[in-house]
Amino acid sequence: MADLLIRNARIRTMDLSAPRAEWLLVHEGRVAALGTGAPPEAAEVIDAGGRLVLPGFQDAHVHLLSGGLDMATAAPLYEAATEVQLLAALSAHAAAKPDLPLVIGAGWQPGFFGDHNLTAAVLDRAVQDRPAVAYDSSFHNACLNSRALELAGICDDTPDPTNGHILRDAKGRATGMLHEEAIPWAVARLPQLTDEHWYQGLLAGQAHANAHGLTGVLDPRITDQEARIYARGLAEEVLTLHVCGAALVTEADRPETAVARLSAMRAAHPGPGFHVHSAKFFMDGVFENRTAACLADYADQPGNAPCMFGAEQTKALFTALDAARFAIHVHVIGDAAARRAIEGLEAARAANAPWPAQHQLTHLQLMDPGDYARLAQVATANIQPLWARLDPLIPDIALDMIGTQRHPDTYAFRRMLEAGADWCLSSDWPVSTLNPFEIIETAVTRQARRVDGPKAPFQPGQRMTVEEAVTGYTTHAARACWRAGTTGRLRPGFSADLIVLDRDIFACAPEEISDTQVLLTLFRGRAVHRSGV
Repeated sequence: MADLLIRNARIRTMDLSAPRAEWLLVHEGRVAALGTGAPPEAAEVIDAGGRLVLPGFQDAHVHLLSGGLDMATAAPLYEAATEVQLLAALSAHAAAKPDLPLVIGAGWQPGFFGDHNLTAAVLDRAVQDRPAVAYDSSFHNACLNSRALELAGICDDTPDPTNGHILRDAKGRATGMLHEEAIPWAVARLPQLTDEHWYQGLLAGQAHANAHGLTGVLDPRITDQEARIYARGLAEEVLTLHVCGAALVTEADRPETAVARLSAMRAAHPGPGFHVHSAKFFMDGVFENRTAACLADYADQPGNAPCMFGAEQTKALFTALDAARFAIHVHVIGDAAARRAIEGLEAARAANAPWPAQHQLTHLQLMDPGDYARLAQVATANIQPLWARLDPLIPDIALDMIGTQRHPDTYAFRRMLEAGADWCLSSDWPVSTLNPFEIIETAVTRQARRVDGPKAPFQPGQRMTVEEAVTGYTTHAARACWRAGTTGRLRPGFSADLIVLDRDIFACAPEEISDTQVLLTLFRGRAVHRSGV
């Protein structure tokens, strides 16, 4: 690989020892030197035109493979606001993909659809000859058509799987709607997409990520199949991201089974290009299907949801996995789920002593004020700032359930940081966009984009700064992904992962950050996205 020089640049290295530079030299995929003044010579030169250069961003919670698979094989339902639109998209996709054994739709919005109006009978009007599954935007709810219900063996008296729910109507008949763990339980019984479909998903997903300035990811729900696909991409030298993964631990696991299974995956995929380093837990579900575990009843009507792991089971699993030196990565939406996870991590810390694990609680939609300082002691806050805004297009049914008294503790990122919590930023794509610049804008403004219409800021006192948000996508994300020693900053010896932007996001108006375009993405010194520089 010939030496490459990036010159005439405004480089923010995110390295406190040398924060600014004007040129950067790449040698054999690594940063060889950087500085100001007259640059050295190189075989290849890119003139950045005085533009901002940053380390490549890293998304510390993104379902890259499944999102890429959706791009390659699923009907996009994100924009559907009516039944007619949803069925038209699903029907057109089925007609365009006659060879797919399973028709998939992804992204219907719970603000428009749900238990009350989406059923197998409705989906049958779009697809009858093949099984079909339509996922909501959170992927915590899915509706099956009648053929899929039949193949999955779901009938009116089928019992709910653990931590899952098969919705039934007033007469006890299965409607086709599934919640939480009922979804993978049912889908496993349907015709499966092939490894080649998944591989095409990898190629689509990583190209999408590179185009938005991402050079590293943490995929938070790695299965054996997904591990196999990432390993193939690495072996064939087509992987254009640093990838680490979290393998799922379920309520059925015992400490010894979880440690044994994850240890085998870690040994099979030790890195550095792709490695399994984390254990993933779902401590609760989501507000949209009333499975968020809260300390008090939902505000709109009586009721609540339990945590998906008992208190003692959580402590035992966390302690065993922490002792085996896995990072623990926990989905928490409600404040009861957050507290349960914190208590589990406190128990692990007491039993095993602290170590630089980078345990993470992700989402953190609602927290009790008394738990911010406890969070700071045991885990990184892995946050998705895009969700901390009022959407002018899609009704937010969660806020009514949370209630106005608890709104100040909803996505309370400033409180977390002031309590001393470490943080990293992420997208949870394909749940929502992986565009880091739209996410950074929302972190800074707590508002929807101008193009989506006017909307008041949501809890504006919880805003972050641009510097904090960029730190969350670079140095802190690298630390969360266990690669802070080689990525996340631009310094000699580090991987030459960098992005050139069309504007200075530190200087432009906050409401313009989401318009940012990535002109160049380098991964290990090689251009994996280039447009206009």
